[in-house]
Amino acid sequence: MREGSGLARSKLARGVYLGCGVCFVALGAVGVVLPVLPTTPFLILAAACFARSSEKLERRLLDHPRLGPPLRAWREHGAIPRRAKVLALAGCALGFALFLLGGPHGWPLTAAVALLMLGGMTFVLTRPSHP
Repeated sequence: MREGSGLARSKLARGVYLGCGVCFVALGAVGVVLPVLPTTPFLILAAACFARSSEKLERRLLDHPRLGPPLRAWREHGAIPRRAKVLALAGCALGFALFLLGGPHGWPLTAAVALLMLGGMTFVLTRPSHP
């Protein structure tokens, strides 16, 4: 292992990071098919896990022709693609509408859910955009 590399030092830690990375890729793959589950955040987490466990899998993810560009944009500039921002906003609005239609939840829970979603969307919308 190279000195200064991002790889975890112990085999146990590398195994945990590798397992988490694989799980995050699986969740990202499900997000490609299901519009209410985001893809990019799971792949960002997967790339971070692979950076600590498998340089080969990290490179494979970052070099992917379709998935790699948004991951590299996040790493290099903290940027989120405009399309991802729009989809996140639409998904959040749809999720909150479904929550409201799901029945009376009382104002404390409704306010908590609204604040949580507002916080998430504030984070997403304040990141630099990437084409």
